[in-house]
Amino acid sequence: MSIQNYNFITGLAGGDLAPVVVILAAAAAYFIGNINPAIILGKIYGVDVRKSGSGNAGTTNALRSIGKRAGAITFVVDVLKGFLCFFIPAFFSLPLAMLCGLFVIVGHMYPVIFRFHGGKGVATAFGVLLAANWVYALILIGVVFIMVAIARRVSLGVIVAVIVAVVLAFTGFLGNNYYPLWIFIIVLLILWKHRANIARLLKGTEPKLSIGKKDVK
Repeated sequence: MSIQNYNFITGLAGGDLAPVVVILAAAAAYFIGNINPAIILGKIYGVDVRKSGSGNAGTTNALRSIGKRAGAITFVVDVLKGFLCFFIPAFFSLPLAMLCGLFVIVGHMYPVIFRFHGGKGVATAFGVLLAANWVYALILIGVVFIMVAIARRVSLGVIVAVIVAVVLAFTGFLGNNYYPLWIFIIVLLILWKHRANIARLLKGTEPKLSIGKKDVK
């Protein structure tokens, strides 16, 4: 199968949507991705998650730096924004939904309103994939949970899950030729944001997840 058959962008270009609609939808998804609950909750509690713990503005660091409640809220909001940015455009065009899914992830990772210092995109990507194929998404989150339970390192769980994601995508699990290249792009973005974690894992210095922290009052 040629790379052309994997290219969801060609499907978008060949659709009936006006370019201005595509641009506005992608921009809207990007700015929805800018909504970062870890940063917002941190400001409420007087904690800058970008300067606390790992410095990442995501679920794991919100859990470590602010507490379990903040971690749970961060996860739910990040998943929801990813889900909606795929689910709603999918009523009009699958390639449009895929484009918006990418842009909401990029918006989460590199939010202009927070000086491009965002999270690593795992929960948002999970939300996008949940809307695209819920069985696929649940398999991947299951891999993460299993690896975290075994190794107590979220980053390791994520890395193993993205490997599984690519294998499943390119072996036809998703049943649509547009998906493999799209999944590969998402995986590259997530791996790039986890490059420091990968280096620490190789050195054996990656910290283990601690869930015993009380909520910040």
